Formats: sequence, structure tokens, C-alpha cells
Amino acid sequence: MHIVGITGGIGSGKSTICKVFEHLGIPVFNADERGKFLLQDSKEVRERVKSMFGDAAYDAKGILDPKYLANVVFKDQEKLKQLNEIIHPAVRKDFLAWKENLKAVPYLIKEAAILIESGSNKDCNTIIVVSADEELRISRVVERDKVKVEQVKSRVEQQLNEKEREGYADYIIDNNGKNLLLPQILKIHEDLISKAGKRS
Repeated sequence: MHIVGITGGIGSGKSTICKVFEHLGIPVFNADERGKFLLQDSKEVRERVKSMFGDAAYDAKGILDPKYLANVVFKDQEKLKQLNEIIHPAVRKDFLAWKENLKAVPYLIKEAAILIESGSNKDCNTIIVVSADEELRISRVVERDKVKVEQVKSRVEQQLNEKEREGYADYIIDNNGKNLLLPQILKIHEDLISKAGKRS
């Protein structure tokens, strides 16, 4: 099955674009959302997180404290690496199980903020990068998540810059607000459908 990876910096608009692909009938696996789900619902992941970061990562009812975890890992590269070593294999296993349950489709999408940094791009046949200027992305996240600029900047610093990310792209979607998204998405979709027809 043809796997298309969609990635982009925080606040680039990946999720909005993926919703359009879903409306076009393309299955989308959101790796970041599944990672959050597994942090809460996977007993194995929970136990490993507690062992690595302490019981304070979860409250008395066993609910994840994302602010605590974010404050720990986004200030310490080594701790972020340790968390990723717990989450990424679990998400990959979850993705493979999800993929096996799909019916025949021309292609599927795996959406992930750090698709390239985590090495997940190696599982993909095609890469789409959603591009937007850093200042615009930061302002979007500040508005969306009601957080401070410094908090967003610390997360941006953990990711590849735009030029590095675009170096992996087969397609680039410009989401700076100057070009309409839908024509860009439809052009890529039609191209992927055409290529799927040639493979079959």
C-alpha cells in the first residue's frame, strides 16, 4: 500500500490539510494524536513513562499531566530523546495495525509533526511538507493553545527548520496564507491517484 507522509513544523496547518484529504476519501493516521492516546491508554507506555519521568507524569486518577511532561522534555534534549524512544515504537506498531485493517485505497496518509526527525519518513513512499513562515506558525500556536511565545519557540527549536524539512519533500504545500490551499491539495491528490493507477 502506498504510504504518504505529511509533515510540517508546529502550527504549519497539517491537520487542516489532512481533513481535506479525508473529505477526498483518503484514510489519515494522525501519529501525534495516537501518541497522546497511547500515553494515556497503553499500560505498557504509561509504566515506562512513570519509570523514566516519575509518578508526577500522571495524577492520582492516572490521568496524564501533559504540561508537566512538556516542561520536562522540552527543556532537556536527552529527556526528549528518552520520551521519543518510548512513544515512537508504540506509535509505529499502532500504525501498522491500523494499516492492515484498511480496505483497498489508492494511498493512505500518515501525519506526524516529526515524521523526519523520528525516522518515520523511511516507512513512507512519498513525503508532503506543509510549509509556513516561523513567525506565522508561532502566532498560530500561541492563539490556538493559549501558551506563551517562549514555550512555542522551545518546541520549534526541537524540530528541523523549513529548509531542512523541505529537502525531504516530494510535494510542498504553501500555507503562508497567500496561496489557496484547496487547489494545491487537489493537484497533489490527482497526481497520487494517477500514479496509483499506473501501479495497479
